[in-house]
Amino acid sequence: MYISEIEIKGFRNFKDAVVPFHEGVNVILGHNNTGKSNLLRALGLVLGYFNHRDLHTNDLFYETDIAVLQAQSPRLNITITLHRSEREPDDSQEIGLFADIMTDPQLSTEAKMSYSYALTADEEANYLADVAGATTAKEIWKIIDRDYIRKYQSQRLGGGVQAVNVRGKLPQIDFQFMDAIRDVSRDLYAGYNPLLREVLNFFIDYNVKNDATKDDDAKNGELKTLRDDFLAQSSPLMATLQNRLQAGKDIFLKYAKDAGATFNNADPDFDGDLTENEMFSALRLIIKYAAGIEIPATYNGLGYNNLIFMSLLLAKMQAEANSSFMKRNTKLLSFLAVEECEAHLHPAMQYKFLQFLQDNKQNQHIRQAFITTHSTQIASAVETDDLICLTTPAIGQLSVGYPREVFSNSAEDQNSKQFVQRFLDATKADMFFANKLIFVEGVAEELLLPVFAKYLGYNLTDAHVLVVNMGGRYFSHFLKLFDTTKPKTINKRVACITDIDPVEKENGAEDYEACYPYEYGVKADSQYQHHGEAEVALYAAHPNIRFFRQDATYGRTLEYDLMRENVGCEALLTESVKNKNELRRLMAEPNIDTMLDNILRKSDENKRIKDSIRACGWTDDEKNKAIIASRYLNSVSKGANALELNVVLEDNLKKAPADRFVFHVPQYIEEALRWLLS
Repeated sequence: MYISEIEIKGFRNFKDAVVPFHEGVNVILGHNNTGKSNLLRALGLVLGYFNHRDLHTNDLFYETDIAVLQAQSPRLNITITLHRSEREPDDSQEIGLFADIMTDPQLSTEAKMSYSYALTADEEANYLADVAGATTAKEIWKIIDRDYIRKYQSQRLGGGVQAVNVRGKLPQIDFQFMDAIRDVSRDLYAGYNPLLREVLNFFIDYNVKNDATKDDDAKNGELKTLRDDFLAQSSPLMATLQNRLQAGKDIFLKYAKDAGATFNNADPDFDGDLTENEMFSALRLIIKYAAGIEIPATYNGLGYNNLIFMSLLLAKMQAEANSSFMKRNTKLLSFLAVEECEAHLHPAMQYKFLQFLQDNKQNQHIRQAFITTHSTQIASAVETDDLICLTTPAIGQLSVGYPREVFSNSAEDQNSKQFVQRFLDATKADMFFANKLIFVEGVAEELLLPVFAKYLGYNLTDAHVLVVNMGGRYFSHFLKLFDTTKPKTINKRVACITDIDPVEKENGAEDYEACYPYEYGVKADSQYQHHGEAEVALYAAHPNIRFFRQDATYGRTLEYDLMRENVGCEALLTESVKNKNELRRLMAEPNIDTMLDNILRKSDENKRIKDSIRACGWTDDEKNKAIIASRYLNSVSKGANALELNVVLEDNLKKAPADRFVFHVPQYIEEALRWLLS
């Protein structure tokens, strides 16, 4: 069986939340203060890792509604649902362990365990009387902290309608928790450390203990022989040591006797026996390098020792799940919770650790792992099915995105799922941690959006907004993850910025060809299209997704609109822009005929521009903008120009306001940023 769901009410930042899990590795993502750490602690409370003495007033959800606080004392309840594993037999030990807390004993599919923390009924009456006259929530919480929190009691129950005490089941469930603030070096030095000693005790004589060709009696006989041999070899050593100490011991112990240690006929002495467990203290964990260097584990970096410690922890869990070793104390279910597993780990080690956990799951050493992380490397390395994404739309509210259930089994959805999985690298995986997202088609928008935002008075970094370069028009694959009109999706606001890119298909032609805005709709026998028509309409009233593009009459691409809305701005003529002299002359010339006949140099593309401009019915002002924008579009190299323009625009902002050149952010981008950050 495995934990399929947790329901949390009234615990820390969780007012009322339900989070699904799956068998294997669960990677929990989210920005700070979404409750990732609290989620692991909630699991630990139900499974006995923490107890009520670890709880304080601040562990209760801070309710601010006075009416709610005066109607009932704050309380917490955490319930986990354990679900039968696929192909798990009816007579499995886990099903037997939870038989009496199954929600439907006939099916033996699902069991529930809960932890509650609340006032008793008699204290509840006193509480209601004490808070009846309070006028603020803060006043009530002071009363709780001063007079009632120490009177709270905890309870662990299981089952459906008929509640059963589950205290006796906890010893057979292994829940190990590693918090984010940890110093594992002190636990790795020598064999007298409990963790290392337990692991060594299990793995000593491992070949004998796991010999499938022998029964228990044969194994025990061989182990006894090995222990007797050890005792026979160690006894002479201890006798020699005792003899060497004899003369000095009498003087040493005289001080103890003179100090009164012989009171009540007590006589201090030294024990001369030596067990295998005691010999473990002589073993130091060292790290051997290929060059022959040996150093103590404590001299290694924190990240390296974290990996060693986690491997020891998993070895301990393996030992405690071994029935031939632990007998009646065997752990039937093993769960590992690691908070910020990337702590001190280089990205390459993060990948290695993930693979390590996946392998352990395959070997059934642990049933489930719950990992919280801020690491984009980890988020990009795992399968999307392993991700659980937490967001907090408001205080006390939790939205859970569960990509495992977002994509259906349809061919279209499976294609989208595979695309998302391939696309996610360490930079793109940032989308799971940002508060809000801007999806763009290419590198130019990716480079320029942050500086555009500054010209409008925004800071995308401060607002935790991520610009994601899709490398094309692949928005639809990712929007399935964020479409909150569907269940289990990730609740983030997403602005999609796309080029309108007008196209024309002449009569008899097979394909559409790009056209200028002033050519659009001119020929009666041609067909015309704008990119993004369907998307703009589909998401026009969507709760958290919008599409933005250039003006349907005058717009074309980002570069086109940049110049069209800044026709007199020579700062846009960066180093990589071709035809700069021609563009400067066009900017300085108001007469359309002069621009077309005397400034535009002769070329097939410029002839097309001339003929189309003269044929369209636009005003001279719009024609002027269109000529310069068209010529600029045909003179830029997108990536290089965007990088240079980013530098120019940033430098402009550093100047005194009176010394800056005027720059207008394209209208459609301004609309996108205002919607996203409103």
